Amino acid sequence: MISTFSPLPSDLSDRILCYYVNTTTQLQRARIANIPNWLFERVIFPKQRLFFEAIPDALLEIHTCSTLGETLLNQIPCFRLQVNELSLLNPAPLAGAFEPVEQPDLVEE
Repeated sequence: MISTFSPLPSDLSDRILCYYVNTTTQLQRARIANIPNWLFERVIFPKQRLFFEAIPDALLEIHTCSTLGETLLNQIPCFRLQVNELSLLNPAPLAGAFEPVEQPDLVEE
C-alpha cells in the first residue's frame, strides 16, 4: 500500500478513529487535504478496508484511478466514518450511502 501522510498536529485533541471500505472493483486514492499542516493520502485496493485517525472536520476525498487518470468520486466528512461500538456490531455498507460529486463533461480537443 502506498501512503503519504504527516502525523496529525499535536494541538488537535479531538481525534477520532475512522473506517472506510473500497467496495468497488477499482483502485482508489483516499486523500485528506483540508486540515492545515496535515496531509493524508492512501491507495486503497478493491475490497480493502482502511482504518485511520483524523479529526471530525476532516474531509475524505475518494478518487477512482484508471488508465485515463483520476476522477473525484466522493467527498465524505470524517465524522460520518467514525468508529463506535454500535458501528462495529452492526456495520452499514458505504456503497450508495453518499452521492457522488457531479463531474463536468469532458471535452475532447
